[in-house]
Amino acid sequence: MNSLQNKIALHTWTLDTTDLAQVLAVANPAGYNAMELRHVDFMRARQSGLSEDGIVDLIERSGMVVGVIGTESGALFESGDTLARLMDSLHYVCQKAMRLKCSLIMLSPGQQGTGGMQRAQKNLKLCAHICADYGLRLCVEFNSRHPIFRNLTDGVTLVDQVNEPNCGLLVDTYHLHSSGGPISALEQVPIEKIIHVQFSDVPLGPASDSRMPVDRLPPGHGAVAFVPIFTALMKMGYNGWLSYEAPNPMQWSREPSVVAEEGIRLVRALLDTSAHELGLNR
Repeated sequence: MNSLQNKIALHTWTLDTTDLAQVLAVANPAGYNAMELRHVDFMRARQSGLSEDGIVDLIERSGMVVGVIGTESGALFESGDTLARLMDSLHYVCQKAMRLKCSLIMLSPGQQGTGGMQRAQKNLKLCAHICADYGLRLCVEFNSRHPIFRNLTDGVTLVDQVNEPNCGLLVDTYHLHSSGGPISALEQVPIEKIIHVQFSDVPLGPASDSRMPVDRLPPGHGAVAFVPIFTALMKMGYNGWLSYEAPNPMQWSREPSVVAEEGIRLVRALLDTSAHELGLNR
């Protein structure tokens, strides 16, 4: 079992309004082991005047490992020209992943459900094949606000249907809790299917009705039962990244270094408690 203390990544959405160079600069001293970058980070860096080589150089000079790169969302349920454009974006992030020695691409379902799960199966297989051509793995995220692809069962079912060796599931604690997924269901998922985990907390009270909620909180500040989740993942043998993804305007208005340091401090305490329950740090 792994206590996961050395597997903590910082997701750039947590500091969305902060320039990428500054996000990279605060991640290292805060103690993060890796970064989770997004397609939009590269596009914003382009708009700031950096060349493609300059973007890669900026990231490499930070000294931060790139653990995951997210491609544009929505590819599961698109078709035609829009799907073709999204596949171009996927090729782009795969190329960046190769240069940055990152082995994992992340895909979220977006807002649409056109074509249903049959289209999602076809499109996810296409995405998995593209990633495989680059020697990369692909993880797909279910979203508790999505009209179709909204819970752990949906995620496991889709990954099983696609049945590609480089394709697995992303489990986000926000969406796991918000979709009502019990810890016992998580424990039943074969660990080889869970290849990435993101964490943030869910506010107490009624759920947001936003299709893209940005009310996520630092771990331990809301309703998520983190210790049972982390204990389950350790017992199952999970050894992937834990990525701090907590977009919230309140986070964006604070000093970036404070937000980054708070997130890793809180999750380390929760991981320590989880490891203690399993006898890993005795």
